Formats: sequence, C-alpha cells, structure tokens
Amino acid sequence: MTQGARDFALGGLHHVQLAIPPGAEELCRAFWGGVLGMTELEKPPVLAARGGCWFRGGSLEVHLGVEEDFRPNRKAHPGILVTSLHALAQRLEDNGVGVTWEGDFPGYDRFYAFDEVGNRLEFLEPVHGS
Repeated sequence: MTQGARDFALGGLHHVQLAIPPGAEELCRAFWGGVLGMTELEKPPVLAARGGCWFRGGSLEVHLGVEEDFRPNRKAHPGILVTSLHALAQRLEDNGVGVTWEGDFPGYDRFYAFDEVGNRLEFLEPVHGS
C-alpha cells in the first residue's frame, strides 16, 4: 500500500489516559470533578477493581489509571480545547492551581497547569480571526 492510500480513517480521540499514584482518586475527583466540573463515569466492574477514575466533560473523556511506580508527566500532556479560556484560568487560580500562559502557538491562546498529582495539562482556545 502506498503512503497516501488508506482503507481506514482516524476519527478523533475516545479518551486520554493519565497516570495517578495509588490512593489518589479523591484528589482527582476534587480536581477533575470539582474544579473542572467534569462528570465522573462509572467504570466497568473489571476495570474498577484496578482503581482510578474516569471523567467526561463535553466530548472529552479523561481516564485516570493507577500506576504503582507513578511519576507525573512533566513534559508529555493532553492539549485540551476549551471555550472561555480566561474564565477557566481564573477558576483554576481561584482554586489554588497555578497557570502559565504561553503565546507561541499560532492561532491559539493557551496556558499550562498541573493537576493535583503533578501531570502537565495544556488548555487552549482558537484565536478568533486567525
């Protein structure tokens, strides 16, 4: 098959998975559910036995899975599209979460923040008129 010819199509992401340390589910519920306002999803029983938790907000699903030798992602990160980026930044700051603005991504306003266990997150919004 040539590089340009395909018999399949990529359709977007179903979810993003981030690692969390054992016992961090309540911290994650406070951040993803409380601060970001996402809805916690019920995990299938076979997966629930492994710990962790899942959340959905709009079309975004985030799965938080327990890793025994957890180390937070300091560079790798999901890029999460949002509306009202400045309002989200204010909400995060009001809840004690620092944000770092970066203006070097053409066509987008964006900032970085870290979740309660130290995973890096990027939030971005298209700049109108770009």
